[in-house]
Amino acid sequence: MLTPIFPRPLARRLLPLVLAMSSTAFAAQIGTIPPAQALTAERVAALPAADRAAWAAYLARSDAQRAADRAALAAERQGMSAWPAPPETGPSESTMPLHKPAAWYGGDEARVVIANILSYQTPAGGWGKNQPRDRAPRQKGQAYVADNNNKRATPGDFDTAQDPHWTYVGTIDNDATITEIRFLAKAAPQLPADLAQACREAAERGVRYLLGAQFPNGGWPQVWPLQGGYHDAITYNDNAVVEVAELMDGVSRGEADFGFLPADLKAAAAAAHARTVQLLLATQLRTNGRLTLWGQQHDPLTLAPTSARNYEPPALSAGESARALEFLMSLKQPSPAVVAAVQAGIATLRELAVRDRAFVKVDGARRLVEQPGAGPIWARYYDPVTLKPVFGDRDKSLHDDVNDISAERRNGYS
Repeated sequence: MLTPIFPRPLARRLLPLVLAMSSTAFAAQIGTIPPAQALTAERVAALPAADRAAWAAYLARSDAQRAADRAALAAERQGMSAWPAPPETGPSESTMPLHKPAAWYGGDEARVVIANILSYQTPAGGWGKNQPRDRAPRQKGQAYVADNNNKRATPGDFDTAQDPHWTYVGTIDNDATITEIRFLAKAAPQLPADLAQACREAAERGVRYLLGAQFPNGGWPQVWPLQGGYHDAITYNDNAVVEVAELMDGVSRGEADFGFLPADLKAAAAAAHARTVQLLLATQLRTNGRLTLWGQQHDPLTLAPTSARNYEPPALSAGESARALEFLMSLKQPSPAVVAAVQAGIATLRELAVRDRAFVKVDGARRLVEQPGAGPIWARYYDPVTLKPVFGDRDKSLHDDVNDISAERRNGYS
């Protein structure tokens, strides 16, 4: 059983329905969200001897690739007195549509996107996030990724980058890398031979990048090469790990225009997909002896739920769990363990459904209000011991009532 996010005596005193508006007089800050642990050599050295070699090799591969990426950019900039500003930020996925008619991918609009994608691929083979791809290609000396530094960060913020000039240089966050690979593979059949080959080579490099980034236990970090902090955690947030695993399944079967990939890569993708299935089984939380749900992030070594940004506690996550269940239900030949995991997860979501409450705008800010007949809705987070809803705020405080957190967080999160 996991250590509760807040003290057990306090948990026992919580009202059965902590969401209720009528409980305002009893609502309280119930804890402080702790920082996630980075994946470090010191932590790997403390593992059982049988586990150390694989994780040490993983860390060494990450360190070497980070150094190579930085060296490549430094070499480009050598002799330059100034270099271009970082690429602009903005929506990226919408600029890489995957459901256009086939002929569109051979047209001028698609070629602008292709030129951008090819130019911004990092030396490691990944891509950054939050970059519109329908813009000009990368210039010599320009950063590989947009500026994704948190503009709200204050001293001690969990989202403060270790190096503000080197963040998210290769990530699966916000569908990055996954979407670029899919777009290139989809476009290649519609292009002249030389450009088609460039797209296929870049897509293959992207798949190999993801295979290199996979943890020995089957998970993926949010950023690779590793960036430290919560970015090193197994990232179910925004369905990142599940979407990479789905990509690996398509690659292994030669589906979605991936038939051009070599056999050894397809076999490696199949193995990567299988490892993720086993990881999902291993990370499904047990509460009072029964399987429940998954966290938004899990520590790569302990597999326990871990925190991320200031307001994201080490808790069960309803949305990410629903997506994990959909993934497991999509398996063609589910094992008895997979079937049990799905049945337990669905039972937990049914149990945690909140009825007769609605999360609506009141005077410009969302509030949870009583509304007979409304629902079902779910809290984003649940304490893994009590299964009670918990709500984080930007100041790292943890609450038992969503109406107690700041309007900025109530408006900014589901």
